[in-house]
Amino acid sequence: MKKSKVLALAGVALLSAGLLAACSGGSDSSKEGSTYSYVYATDPETLDYLASGKASTHDLVASAIDGLLENDKYGNLIPSLAEDWTVSKDGLTYTYTLRKGVNWYTSDGEEYAEVKAQDFVAGLKHAADGKSEALILVQNSVKGLDDYVTGKTKDFSEVGVKALDDYTVQYTLNNPEPYWNAKTTSATLFPVNEEFLKAKGDKFGQATDPSSILYNGPYIIKSLVSKSTIEYAKNENYWDKDNVHFDNVKMTYFDGQDVDTLGRGFSDGNFIVARLFPNSSNYSTVAEKFKENIYYTQPQATTFGIGINIDRQNYNHSSKTTDEQKSSTKKAILNKDFRQALSFALDRKAFVAQVNGEEAAELSVRNLFVPSNFVQVGDKSFGDLVEEKIASYGDEWKDVKLADSKDSIYNPEKAKAEFAKAKEALQAEGVQFPIHLDVPVAETDKTGILQIQSLKQSIEKNLGSENVVIDIQQMSQDELLNITYYAATAAAQDWDISTSVGWTPDYPDPSTYLDILKTTEQEYSKTYLGYEGADNAAAKQVGLQEYDKLANEAGAEVLDTMSRYEKYAAAQAWLTDSSLIIPIQGAPGGAPQLSRLKPFSGAYAETGSKAHSTDYYKYRQPNGGVVTKKEYDEAREKWLKEKAESNAKYQEDLAKHVK
Repeated sequence: MKKSKVLALAGVALLSAGLLAACSGGSDSSKEGSTYSYVYATDPETLDYLASGKASTHDLVASAIDGLLENDKYGNLIPSLAEDWTVSKDGLTYTYTLRKGVNWYTSDGEEYAEVKAQDFVAGLKHAADGKSEALILVQNSVKGLDDYVTGKTKDFSEVGVKALDDYTVQYTLNNPEPYWNAKTTSATLFPVNEEFLKAKGDKFGQATDPSSILYNGPYIIKSLVSKSTIEYAKNENYWDKDNVHFDNVKMTYFDGQDVDTLGRGFSDGNFIVARLFPNSSNYSTVAEKFKENIYYTQPQATTFGIGINIDRQNYNHSSKTTDEQKSSTKKAILNKDFRQALSFALDRKAFVAQVNGEEAAELSVRNLFVPSNFVQVGDKSFGDLVEEKIASYGDEWKDVKLADSKDSIYNPEKAKAEFAKAKEALQAEGVQFPIHLDVPVAETDKTGILQIQSLKQSIEKNLGSENVVIDIQQMSQDELLNITYYAATAAAQDWDISTSVGWTPDYPDPSTYLDILKTTEQEYSKTYLGYEGADNAAAKQVGLQEYDKLANEAGAEVLDTMSRYEKYAAAQAWLTDSSLIIPIQGAPGGAPQLSRLKPFSGAYAETGSKAHSTDYYKYRQPNGGVVTKKEYDEAREKWLKEKAESNAKYQEDLAKHVK
């Protein structure tokens, strides 16, 4: 999901998150009607936004398909295709009134049909019938949907989504979800024209064919050439076209090989935004020219980190030469003390510095899978709750601070102590040292390679290369995608540890992060932990059934929000202690940037399929010149004040929708 979505290629993905935009005719960048150019890092495997759970699809359609609601510049949910909505007093029934006269268009810009309530019913049915990767978002939310997906019922009309008439769609939930409206901004709940869907059949959403989907959003995809370009044109008949300020968008394939391209392009007047890399060879030249203009963006809700393959079966990309080495690595990975040693040995600040530079390295360091300030419980942050819970797991966690933007888990002495415990136990099992860990990276992803090298250096230095060796496996981007992001099965996940994982939340609740790691979620268990099936032996050995219990108990608490957060904090504490997922940094943001875009003119969201404003082009406005750091800081201060006031008013107005 951007989706809560699976993200690809840590290094390259970080480049494309908050990265590059270009404006044709550099000096005319203050004028509307220009081209907003950008980069993308990963070709989509499908344009079927209802079936896919991957960022490569959802980023692509964010500006092409509208849902019921969207976010304004302050993060409030506002009408999109739904001009109004109500919620029943028991919190179980949401009823949306659609705008009249909003149409679907073909890739040629021809009117196809009006968007109607039945399109939302058809969309969810298509997602359910196709076992969408993103169904976790709604499967246990919408009444009757889980029974339909699992085959207990065959009649979709029994599912709690109804077209009451052409312009009224209604959802009935199993339990109250105060964040339900936020879910409507995720692609899984977007509409689809049923007639078009049937006509296309299995050709609906073909990856390189813009004509295989319809459009109701601000832009229409005009062309998509693999590893080359993706081009959009403004939807001239869009219902809200006054808020679309660029006539065209052009995304150019970027593999991360020459990051200096970005700074040079901005300097030459071709780019309207450039994300800079302080360690690049040309940075000093750009920094000197634009010393009054470089500012640092704030990290957002996406979490990038390290996945641990607990059930590796494929060794086509490996430095291991014997079965004994393979067996030893498997046994080590299944040992919690060993995994904790890796986590304590990882210098996250040094890892992030390879991309963001030393000055801003700690700004985007993330210690928890759920950002520490993602939700609040009174005067306590989510991170505060986790600190309290995890202290009981062992002395190694006492006094550890888990707030973001501080590399507080890195501790070489603790790493050595945990490794000593692991080594003693593993030697008793006949494990031979050193343990070899294969880490894949795209050979063109230069900053990604630097990050993996940093990881190798800190782990081998702190644990000893006689104990642990990080074997860097460089390969083409296609190979990397095939064994990580796009791997069809857990068996195809060909790595021991991987930085090619990340997650962007769907809605403002810890479950959007933590529920994906339950053993029942096979799409994500294979991507993050390399296994499939709740009965998997490795999953049982590392205790994931205990995690299931904690996450399920938290999810079952639907009435007391504070208690719910407390319980999800307990699940996060277990996950942190297990070190099965090792968070590293939050993104996009935390990086130096240059811009000719008006600061804070875009929609703001940390959740949903339009969460990254750099992937969502509606509302974005040219600034008319290079933004100075002073201008950005002043605009941010003003925006933060306005946001607080706007969010408070929004909360007050919510009561008006309860009927």
